Amino acid sequence: MKKASGGAAEKKRVRRSSAPDDVPPKKQAAKKDVFQVFAEKVRDNKDLVSRWSVLQETRVEYFRGKDFVNFVKNHPEVKDVLDLDSDLETEEIANTLLEKSLLVRCDRVVKTVRPGKKKLSTWPAHLEIFPEQVFSENDAFFAWTFEKHQPLWQTLLSFFWPVLTLAICLFPVYPHRCKLLILYSCVGILFLILLLLSIRGTIFGVLYILLGKRVWFFPNILAEEATLGELFRFWPKKDEEERPTWTKRLFYTLVAVLAIVLLRQHAPDEAARARYQKRVSNIIDDVIEWSPTLSLSGMMDKQQNVSNATGSADAAPQASKTDPEHEPPPYGDDAKSFTEDTEEVSDNVEDVAEEDKKHD
Repeated sequence: MKKASGGAAEKKRVRRSSAPDDVPPKKQAAKKDVFQVFAEKVRDNKDLVSRWSVLQETRVEYFRGKDFVNFVKNHPEVKDVLDLDSDLETEEIANTLLEKSLLVRCDRVVKTVRPGKKKLSTWPAHLEIFPEQVFSENDAFFAWTFEKHQPLWQTLLSFFWPVLTLAICLFPVYPHRCKLLILYSCVGILFLILLLLSIRGTIFGVLYILLGKRVWFFPNILAEEATLGELFRFWPKKDEEERPTWTKRLFYTLVAVLAIVLLRQHAPDEAARARYQKRVSNIIDDVIEWSPTLSLSGMMDKQQNVSNATGSADAAPQASKTDPEHEPPPYGDDAKSFTEDTEEVSDNVEDVAEEDKKHD
């Protein structure tokens, strides 16, 4: 009995000792989930500076290695998600993310300085995969490889776009006041955009010619890869290009003066402007004043006109049959018989006249 109890105790010890061997896969899976949560939390944080670029014909969000180091240093609380691995260094965490394919190291496609610039672009617009997938702070870029969780407003916006498209298609059947409101709103927004671009270009041209500085207010207003917050940034970027020579500035001055003179000479006069305005206003009035009732009434008027025309066309042959004065002239065989009848009538008239003479 003692031997049996001793054997049972040894089996329990063996089971307990063998149980930890089955845990590592679960721990690895948990670590993978933990690093996934860490990556999502870091990506959703706005303090990590990132941009959008094109990587192998795909738009990706990427950041710089030194920005990631500064972010983890300034926000140590994000490492609490890693539990047991929270003591890892920033480089080790980044290498783990690279091993788990949550990140991919990229490099700039254009590696030469463009003419007129002093250094390479801080945020390149086109990237390529770097051969060595190892974390580095020096001129290294890292792109997220997983899909970002779609926020609620984007989900609502995806349902709103089809409704907006249908509303645009139904614009002709809107009430007159709604048409005027939409028209003036769109024209006002378009005028505001054109005015902003014209003022922006004028300020740039004046400062470029007089001071030789490139100053673009709203520098990202025409950018394709900018976010909504960056799109309406007002202050210009620092001019990193070389100062233009006076000959180039003089050339652009002459071009601007020549363009202004040509525009003034070929500008339309008051009569032409009035004609254009009348033509455009007529087109706008046709679009705004159109309604389904007018369309249906127009179709009914057309049907009435067609019926009146067919009725008059049917009445013409009947009138010609009843009225001998409106008979059409005969043609062909009818013309021959008609001439023969007239000859016979004229002969009979002559015979009657001769008989009257004899009696006299």
